[in-house]
Amino acid sequence: MKYLFCLLFALTATAVAAQQTFPDGTPIEPWFSEYKPVDPAALGKQFVVTDYGVVRDSNLVQTAALQAVIDRAAGQGGVVVIPEGVYLSGSLFFKPGTHLHIRKGGVLKGSDDISNFAIVDTRIEGQSLPYFAALVNADGVDGFTISGEGTINGNGERYWRSFWLRRKVIPKCTNMDELRPRLVYISNSRNVQLEGVTFKNSPFWTTHIYNSQYVRLLDLTIMAPSEPVKAPSSDGIDLDVCSNVHVKGCYLSVNDDAIALKGGKGPWADRDSTNGGNYNILIEDCRYGFCHSALTCGSESIHNRNIVLRRCHVDRANRLLWLKMRPDTPQNYEYILVEDITGNANSFLFVRPWTQFFDLKGRKDMPMSYSSHVTMRNIDLDCDTFFNVRQAEDQYKLSNFTFENLNVRAKNTDCDRSYVSGFEWKNVTVSPR
Repeated sequence: MKYLFCLLFALTATAVAAQQTFPDGTPIEPWFSEYKPVDPAALGKQFVVTDYGVVRDSNLVQTAALQAVIDRAAGQGGVVVIPEGVYLSGSLFFKPGTHLHIRKGGVLKGSDDISNFAIVDTRIEGQSLPYFAALVNADGVDGFTISGEGTINGNGERYWRSFWLRRKVIPKCTNMDELRPRLVYISNSRNVQLEGVTFKNSPFWTTHIYNSQYVRLLDLTIMAPSEPVKAPSSDGIDLDVCSNVHVKGCYLSVNDDAIALKGGKGPWADRDSTNGGNYNILIEDCRYGFCHSALTCGSESIHNRNIVLRRCHVDRANRLLWLKMRPDTPQNYEYILVEDITGNANSFLFVRPWTQFFDLKGRKDMPMSYSSHVTMRNIDLDCDTFFNVRQAEDQYKLSNFTFENLNVRAKNTDCDRSYVSGFEWKNVTVSPR
């Protein structure tokens, strides 16, 4: 397999180099290839938190002291530095002109007491509403960076156990019923770079980016467990109304979707000015451990266009590509490219109605959704089900799919191509395993 993995990359190197456009022909901007590592020394004064009253005590909640350092850095412009040691905190709010750097051995750890997190106007599950803030929050912070070799640890186990306990009593309880904080939330920002840090054990979504442009996530390690206690809804990266996003060299293993594209939900979601689409998203050179899906469109999503997942290795993913077709929300997923993938997943392609918490909110007709111009090529994969697609022409229409240069071994090799209007099939081998 290792030889095949290297051979696949070698054979496609020329094609990758030539791939200078997104799937609809839009040029890939030079920004996607012109980047350099974060240099904290070039970002202003270093505000090492232990120089300003914060102590090395993993049992002491120091939200106020840490926030005071952030506020001081905001006044002068500079970098808040977490040195070696464990520092416990509730919600922190970074401001324009500030950055976060976590040194090797440094851990910013979230409190497992929800009362240490502020309730703020924020964005959650395709809605803008009051909710608990994340551990790290940054709004309107153009040029913001998080860097270093340290860790942001959400300390989520107490929240996870509480969620599953409530589910035993109220089987239909949602994330809005069992409230818990996210790990990192960045909104209304441009030119953001998150690099090198380990994000782990988030109580809820791990990295949530909303209404932001030119965002880069490089060489991150993002983890949340599936056992012995499952971390519910611990999405690795949630892109919510974003454009020009580059995810590269990351390792993701979480108990939900590794990378999910969001943007709004509900029967009139496309009329809400706080909602929107995700455009020009490039995900490359990543490795995946266990996750519900390597790449997911939905479930809170109305428009995704020009999405590329390439040169990645998946191991124990439930799905490689998941299109969540929500029958109570108008959706359009188009110009999606998945290429140069190796590894294994339960399902190669998964497309089905997503009916969890279905609610038309009084709308009489069911909004129609679409997915088109989806290409999956140059893929060598072991899976249980190759084409895990349900036809639902009264809810959504699938068109212009291309499968090319596929070498797939599956327990279920069936593929009813009539489900897709305009299905191109080139050099595809699907063999039983």
